[in-house]
Amino acid sequence: MRVEIWSDIACPWCYIGKARFAEGLAAFAHRDEVEVVFRSFELDPNSARGVTAPVVDMLAKKYGRTLDEARGMEEHVAETARAEGLEYRTEGRDHGNTFDIHRLLHLAAAHGRQEELLDLVFRANFAEERSVFDPEVLVALGVAAGLAEAEVRAVLADDSAYAAQVRADEREAAELGANAVPFFVLDRRYGISGGQPAEVFTRALEQAWAGREPVEPTPTADACDPDGACAVPQA
Repeated sequence: MRVEIWSDIACPWCYIGKARFAEGLAAFAHRDEVEVVFRSFELDPNSARGVTAPVVDMLAKKYGRTLDEARGMEEHVAETARAEGLEYRTEGRDHGNTFDIHRLLHLAAAHGRQEELLDLVFRANFAEERSVFDPEVLVALGVAAGLAEAEVRAVLADDSAYAAQVRADEREAAELGANAVPFFVLDRRYGISGGQPAEVFTRALEQAWAGREPVEPTPTADACDPDGACAVPQA
């Protein structure tokens, strides 16, 4: 079975959803026969490359909140992440264009190191005091994931490198009707949207394996939409 996951590293529910899916997959009897592929989805493709802004400022502007209210929103997401065993810092994170990161993830996929790099980028973005929008940080993460430094630098220096693969993923997402991420597709037959509870993923895997209709996703699953807006628990 192949499971494809469309996500963006700027999406907190993709970070949380990946952990929940991993837990659900671990409880699936045929987990060793499941291939997981990560696909590209940019939440804010029109943002200027190389320009960043603090996440808290972005949230305040997007949702019409004060900075203190935006910090509270971040803290609520952090509580959800921490409940899944994930570290999540609420201060000092920045927001920007993720196209180059997606290109590097395709480079990593070509070398069989995609999930390693994705985990490192997620951790750097949500848990560590490092900006994934800094090219030197991306180089360090690529090397830590097992990629050659020269190859990582070459991809970052060439805007066309793996650009077609990123765009192809995004076209497929649109064709499949993905209007929020994370978005999970099982064997190109069944789709699940949002950071569902782990048990939902387990049931969906079991039912997809058996060829039956999958369980309906819960309507309250959190996700980030194509406009870059992410569901945020309210105080």
